[in-house]
Amino acid sequence: MKIILDIYGGDNAPLAPLKGAEMAVKELGVEIIAVGNEAEMKEICEKENISTKGITFVDAPLVMPVCAEPTSALKEYKESSLVKGLELLSKGEGDAYVGAGSTGAIVVAATLIVKRIKGIKRAALASVLPGLEHDYMLLDLGANVECRPEMLVQFGMMGSVYMKSIEGVENPTVGLVNIGVEESKGTEIHKEAYGLMQKADYNFIGNVEVRDVPAGACDVAVTDGWTGNIVLKTIEGLGKGFGKMLKGMLMKNALTKISALILKDGIKGFKDKMDSTKRGGAPLLGIAKPVIKAHGNSNALAFRNAIEQAKIFVETDINGTI
Repeated sequence: MKIILDIYGGDNAPLAPLKGAEMAVKELGVEIIAVGNEAEMKEICEKENISTKGITFVDAPLVMPVCAEPTSALKEYKESSLVKGLELLSKGEGDAYVGAGSTGAIVVAATLIVKRIKGIKRAALASVLPGLEHDYMLLDLGANVECRPEMLVQFGMMGSVYMKSIEGVENPTVGLVNIGVEESKGTEIHKEAYGLMQKADYNFIGNVEVRDVPAGACDVAVTDGWTGNIVLKTIEGLGKGFGKMLKGMLMKNALTKISALILKDGIKGFKDKMDSTKRGGAPLLGIAKPVIKAHGNSNALAFRNAIEQAKIFVETDINGTI
């Protein structure tokens, strides 16, 4: 299996993606098509003693700035690693794409170059998050700031397919994120989406409030990209804040430090569960070929795990089921 990797996407590029590529080749048995400045990539691999076995280099001399306006950037940065990588995917020269570049640029480029699955209105950025009872998927996370009711219906279907295929949830429950659980709550878009989702061919359970989602209200939480992005960043911020508060409490004095030692295994388990590098990235559901958006601050392990996520995406043929 060949995974196309944008080596110049993310805050820690190009070193972290190259190290992640090396790990993926050794541990996952995949081939990597590394897209970026070829001369520089080879120089870094030699300097850092990174094995290039199983890695093919494709030259893309330009780096697309994160602040670039997505649509115009595709014209101005045709020779960028982001655009070239997705072109390779579109041509069938790789099985999946992984990149940590601009979310907007990846969404627009994947939509225009790779195209959407026939019948899908919009692609949705999704992420599986740790919950109190079980993990759950939240989508859309920002690919679509505004959504029509039929788009939300399709997000529920795609999220349900993903949770069943990859997470092993037999009959995923799908909830519509709203300001109340009553059918009459929300905007006209929410009300119309509610009616359509009731008729959809998946396990729709109705409206869910954000406070109940992490507690296990549903397996798939559906919302527009504006709301989803705010919810995600709020959860991330709270997680970091609680972590700092917990560390402060446990490091307060000698007695609390002893307590920290007693709770060491539990604390490690909590940190592992909240560690975003474990998943590596977010699938862009609805694109005709697998696209994984890695976190912007991904380290080598996160890139390795994003590549594994792409591998599983291909193996389970989620797009075929959708």
